[in-house]
Amino acid sequence: MAEQRTRTATRRDTDRSAKVSSAAEAARAARDSLAELIDHRVEGSSQVCRSDDHGWLVGVEVLEVPRIPDTISLMATYEVQLGDDGALRGYRRVRRYRRGDADD
Repeated sequence: MAEQRTRTATRRDTDRSAKVSSAAEAARAARDSLAELIDHRVEGSSQVCRSDDHGWLVGVEVLEVPRIPDTISLMATYEVQLGDDGALRGYRRVRRYRRGDADD
């Protein structure tokens, strides 16, 4: 079992050592990295752009507090910073809102 975890971690590190060449790859790397760190369900990406240091800045939407009906569930947007190799550099929550609320 420990050997399997080591192989998985090594494969993951190898995958991230290559440059991220597309917005889709950056979004996937950001979602995966954030999901490993927080205890909430990641729902998708709402923003992907290049950062000034040639890395990536990704907005990731997260379900923080599920409620019934779903339209009043609490959501959050996290800003995830990645290096050009897809490695996580940092993250922060920039917005919290109800799923059914519209932006002004």
